[in-house]
Amino acid sequence: MRERVLNAEQVAHVRHYDNLSRQLPNDWSLMQGKATGQDDFGGYRFQLAYMVYALALTHVHRLPAAPGLFQPMVQRLIDKMLMPEVWMYWRDVSRGGAVFNAHVADSLSEEWDPVVRDNIMYSAYVQSMALLHDHLFDSDRYAKPGSLTFRHWSFFWGGEEKRFAYDRDSLNEHIYWQLVQSGYLGVACEPNCVFQICNQPAILGFRLHDLITGGKRAAEVIAGYERAWADFGRLDAGGHYNQMILKDSRTVEPNKTPSPWTDAWCGALMNMWNRDFVRANYPRQVARFLAAGPDGTLSVPSPPPQQVMGQQVIADSCDFGWVAAWASEMGDERTLRGLLAHADRFMAPTMRDGGLYYPRNDTITNADGHSVLMDPLSGNVLLGYARLNVSDGLWSLYNQPWKRAHFDEPALTAVDRDVEVSQAEVVDGVLYARLRRIREVPGEGTVTIGGVVGRGRWTLEADGRPVTRVDGATAHSEPGPFTDAVHVRGDQIELRCTLAAHTFTIRQE
Repeated sequence: MRERVLNAEQVAHVRHYDNLSRQLPNDWSLMQGKATGQDDFGGYRFQLAYMVYALALTHVHRLPAAPGLFQPMVQRLIDKMLMPEVWMYWRDVSRGGAVFNAHVADSLSEEWDPVVRDNIMYSAYVQSMALLHDHLFDSDRYAKPGSLTFRHWSFFWGGEEKRFAYDRDSLNEHIYWQLVQSGYLGVACEPNCVFQICNQPAILGFRLHDLITGGKRAAEVIAGYERAWADFGRLDAGGHYNQMILKDSRTVEPNKTPSPWTDAWCGALMNMWNRDFVRANYPRQVARFLAAGPDGTLSVPSPPPQQVMGQQVIADSCDFGWVAAWASEMGDERTLRGLLAHADRFMAPTMRDGGLYYPRNDTITNADGHSVLMDPLSGNVLLGYARLNVSDGLWSLYNQPWKRAHFDEPALTAVDRDVEVSQAEVVDGVLYARLRRIREVPGEGTVTIGGVVGRGRWTLEADGRPVTRVDGATAHSEPGPFTDAVHVRGDQIELRCTLAAHTFTIRQE
């Protein structure tokens, strides 16, 4: 049996995502970056979305029998994604007036609905997050009308409530027709600016919707997208991903500097449907961005800040985190190990309530010249994403979805907050789960197991020793440390964990 067991760092990254998901509404502790207004690449929307992506990859590839661990986290993160603090930037960004769209500003008015036009850098993430939830957890939660509703009302200004109701199907349909109207070139982020990167999550969303409904839109979209971009080329003259196309002039904006985030972000996502192309270009592209350090460490020096309209652009590029995520998707273990070793040595890894993250640091290098720059997207999310992902993680999620039978297998259907899950998988019909109760956070230490009660005779073992036998809806416990730890509650088994780690198995007799 090939065991999939999370190491301590991986468990701690999942815990950090859980901690951030539980922060009170509008408590964005540890998540605020250098820029103002949430309109740069480190905005809350990207942190929330890639936490969900990281959790999805971890669930599929490492802990497939633990839906009860992941589903509540994903739901809480989607709830946060719908909060006005995340999408209110669009009221201003929708008017244009930036360097790439100043000439269209006079024709645009502010737009409150954050998904009705352009803004694929938000709408595609809401779409794909909701569809990931419903696909991975066999749910119709976000199919309900109004389940994805954007609303804002202030006692102090603005008049009546602004309310825009969507669901997974209506949002998917709306984004699809925006894409069709563009000739499949892509939906704009800011007005007039069609980025390659931000249309990749929409393609993931279409694929997930197809898996749920039996449709074939993802294949149609990819074929149209390929034809549309053939006129421009995905890569610039230097072999790096073109950043965007200006919609009105059909002008390509290349990856000028080049910027690490552009290649890394685009490559990490595009691999899900265009693997051969991405992998053919990866070695040459990534070599351009890496700097060797002591003892095999690797860093990603960021280009100098841009100067635009006589101003220095203050923003988080997230270069380090994106290159790590890219390396993980490519299965480039040497590069990934070097980057994580650098982060652990020079970027102040920190534990908070059992969760591991790398705190924001605006200083570029330390006194010895080693890179210490750290943004919240990289430190909160992407380095954990890179540790938790597997080679071709997104590709497998996209191309090798779970079969229907997966959802009928025994699984951890609920997990208390203070329980650490480092293994949860079914192999040859046997559920293996490695569980430990931790002290850092509150909870009752219980795990609920479904798919067993009422399905014949089963034996629950702890570290290879029988603990309880379940026959139909009746449980018979053996004498020992777990005598009072296992109970049948309706059609579920409830197990109370201890502070010591144990490997539990449940097998049918």
